[in-house]
Amino acid sequence: MSGVGEHNLALLAERSFERLGDFEQLFFEGRWHTSGEIHDRAGRVAGGLRELGIEPGDRVVVMMMNTPEVFISYRAIWRAGAVVTPVIFLQTEPELRHILENSGAKAAIVTPELLPLMATAAEGSDLTIAVVGEEGAGTPGTTPYGELEAADPVDIEPRGDDDLAALLYTGGTTGRAKGVMLSHRGLWESGRGIDSVARTMTATRSLLPLPLSHAYGLIVAIGGMHAERRQVSVLQRWFDPQGWLELVQEHRIESSPVVPSMLQMILSLPHADYDLSSLQSFGSGGAPLLPAVREEVEKTFGVTILEGYGCTEASAVISASTVTENRLGSVGKPLPHAEVAILDPSGTPVPAGEDGEICVRGPGVMLGYWKDPAQTARTVVDGWLHTGDVGRLDEDGYLYVVDRVKDLIIRGGFNVFPRDVEDALLEHGAVASAAVVGVPDEKSGEEVVAVVSLHPGAAATAEELVEFARARLAKYKYPREVHIVDAVPLTSVGKTDRKAVRTLVRRPS
Repeated sequence: MSGVGEHNLALLAERSFERLGDFEQLFFEGRWHTSGEIHDRAGRVAGGLRELGIEPGDRVVVMMMNTPEVFISYRAIWRAGAVVTPVIFLQTEPELRHILENSGAKAAIVTPELLPLMATAAEGSDLTIAVVGEEGAGTPGTTPYGELEAADPVDIEPRGDDDLAALLYTGGTTGRAKGVMLSHRGLWESGRGIDSVARTMTATRSLLPLPLSHAYGLIVAIGGMHAERRQVSVLQRWFDPQGWLELVQEHRIESSPVVPSMLQMILSLPHADYDLSSLQSFGSGGAPLLPAVREEVEKTFGVTILEGYGCTEASAVISASTVTENRLGSVGKPLPHAEVAILDPSGTPVPAGEDGEICVRGPGVMLGYWKDPAQTARTVVDGWLHTGDVGRLDEDGYLYVVDRVKDLIIRGGFNVFPRDVEDALLEHGAVASAAVVGVPDEKSGEEVVAVVSLHPGAAATAEELVEFARARLAKYKYPREVHIVDAVPLTSVGKTDRKAVRTLVRRPS
């Protein structure tokens, strides 16, 4: 498309800097980074990417621990007209290799500790790997990030509102991650929705513990670029509850976006010795938050919890609570860019208060699954994204998430698809069949638990199978428990009976 679209994310970043000016914007591990510094570095890195041969529409993988360079790289990639492809650093080599091959990425930006994984996954490809920081900068076959920054700043590459801005990979029931295509406008609108929630609060100092190379962290970053007032952020390399408490006290933090498992970990620590009186609110998403936990957090810290709901296919966010519109058990009202309908199996809207599938349409809905038009057509019907989640809308328009149609497990805020885990277990020569379910867990929200049967005459221990799966799956995916049974429960039509499996592995209350 010709011309810079009104919703181009690089233009959003440019206007944010022009509007708010130069100020101490981001604190990370002992040093402040100003908005001017971030803006200037992004322009130079964009120039460096062009010199590497990155062209409009090319995919650039960003796989980093949380650092300021994640923000800088996102802005630089958009400025160069390329496509941000965030990859959570918990991936295994086979999972990462699939993403690199499927996306056709031309370059990747990594932090040093992740370079060995990236280099192994990229073997045999023409992928250019840029390494952030001095450590690992001299590794043969890689490009130092500082080299990218040595280039001259470049102007924004024209990209249209409906052009691809981000390609996010999400787990699939086929055992292989699917690429979700998100447009500039879709992410722009979702970010504006997040900012609209922020404007109901007085908080201007936030602590960011979420992985930025993930849909939730990505949309929080974009939301900040919509702000009309100066927002100061403190960044954690990775969530550490003790360090989180220390940073809240040191920087007088007022708000923090989290997932429920983080709240559980914070609650479990002795916090009476810390001055947390500056805290006003938590934004909670990524997984269901138990009402009892919400009430305990609000009472303990004297804060308001603002729950939200979304999915990658809807540019990460669909609904959110605000200070003025906040009901216990609800995930808030749909944001302005998201029209929500609760539909029955025939596609007919159900009355208020009745359960059905949560469906959404609007500019935030994905452009489709990368190279998978058939799955796209099954998921987006007549413009409506079918989330696979069961929910209801009350008479006042508040959304409630009741259950999941799909068997998705959400462990610590990360999505785990049972089929991925089952396929890994079935690679073991002794395993004849496997079924995986989520079991409620105080720390992680849900824990991944497997039930397996063995081939006649074969032998394997539960501990052996846990380690076998652990070697093949990301850290958040592998089952912490494996139960060996004579036969995995099946329904009358031969499908896995997950209800019976859950009964088998139910923990005593």
